[in-house]
Amino acid sequence: MRHLFLMRHAKAKKASGDMADHQRPLRKRGRREAAAMAVPLRRWQALEGELHVSDATRTQETFVEVAEQCSEFSLAERARFDEALYTFDGQALLAWLKTLPDEADKVLVIGHNPALLELADWLCGGAPDDLATGGVLHITLADTPWHSVAQHSAELADSLSPEQASHAFFKRRAPEPPDLGKVDLRHRICELLAYQCRMVRALEPGVIAGVDPEFLHLYRVNLRRSRAIGESVLATAEKPAGKKTPGHKKLPGLKKRLKRLKRRAQATSDLRDLDVFLESLDTTPPPLSPRSRLALQRWLHARHQTHHEALCQQLNEPEYDDEMLDWQRYLTSKTFRKGLGRLSSDRIETVLAERILSHDHDLAAIDSESDDEAFHDLRKSVKRIRYLAELEPKRHRDFLAGLKRRQTLLGDFQDLCIRQVWINAFASDARNAPRRKEECDAWRAALEKEKMALREEVKGLEPLAS
Repeated sequence: MRHLFLMRHAKAKKASGDMADHQRPLRKRGRREAAAMAVPLRRWQALEGELHVSDATRTQETFVEVAEQCSEFSLAERARFDEALYTFDGQALLAWLKTLPDEADKVLVIGHNPALLELADWLCGGAPDDLATGGVLHITLADTPWHSVAQHSAELADSLSPEQASHAFFKRRAPEPPDLGKVDLRHRICELLAYQCRMVRALEPGVIAGVDPEFLHLYRVNLRRSRAIGESVLATAEKPAGKKTPGHKKLPGLKKRLKRLKRRAQATSDLRDLDVFLESLDTTPPPLSPRSRLALQRWLHARHQTHHEALCQQLNEPEYDDEMLDWQRYLTSKTFRKGLGRLSSDRIETVLAERILSHDHDLAAIDSESDDEAFHDLRKSVKRIRYLAELEPKRHRDFLAGLKRRQTLLGDFQDLCIRQVWINAFASDARNAPRRKEECDAWRAALEKEKMALREEVKGLEPLAS
């Protein structure tokens, strides 16, 4: 199997004055685009084979930015700068491709459009309509000589743009948040849920690409916020005191759809936990020997890949798309908007007071014998309180600010517990490695001390009602 990677140069300046097209340099944004693509190129093993770069200034600078991010590959020593690649004609690029030596199994070309897309279309018979600046196409071919490559004999294995590889670039084109400054409660909820739905759909390509963990984090956040707002709506849409009709009868279909959102968010839990754990290894190196640390990273990455593949499979299923389209339609339906008309600030205050009372009761029950689950339940109750208070953020501004430390404290406790779970799994999987198990036992014991300190801080929190 042969692998061909076609990369378009990053964003370049326009020619001005006496500057020729060949001399156009990258913009600052272009340099950041090229640097952002280094991670996926490394992951695809695109930098391990032959490197061919157009001799134009903008393609050379694109290569330099990638090379600076991947110093371990000594790319500058292996790159070939070829004037034949400074072409905008797909047939000319194909003619060049057919001159490659047979031993070249992996080839990265940094060149220009429309030549790159025309070549991809000739090879695959179904290339994308567009290739963004800094974007890459990964094409697989049969293990036959390059000079005999035939039309439509290859397959497009993957494609990636900087907006999919880096959340920083995605933000430039992300859906605009609604202006909620002067809208009433009903319109605030409608606008928030609609915006979060748009964000979920917009984040999906970045989640599937799996390069920047921020995509998964925000995808998960928007799903969970949507569900939390929906549950708050159910809780506050009940009839006045003395009536027994539950809120979801006033909003038929909402409860079922919220269960779907919960299921989709839960499907991201392990993957997100792995992201957080892997990030923590960089900021706080674990107390393991170099050999054990390397084994842990490989073990975590293997599980990360498995969970990511499972999530991508779900996101590509027709059922998932149907559910999200159904949720989008429901948010604009007359049934939902009519049900929101029954909400009131007084009812929100009543339910908020009930949740605060319940939280304070659970907090008071915490003691030295309480298990970890009791602290996790406290964290969940704080989130439910926060989301409900955020329905009217101006009214609860000071209260929301006071919740931050509490939520951070309980979140840190949760992270420590999750870290222990993965360490346990890693140690159990370390067959015939008693030294590694001893190191993991010591690490878990150290984390347990941190947890005990956090438990004392939580026990010392003041009741929210105070």
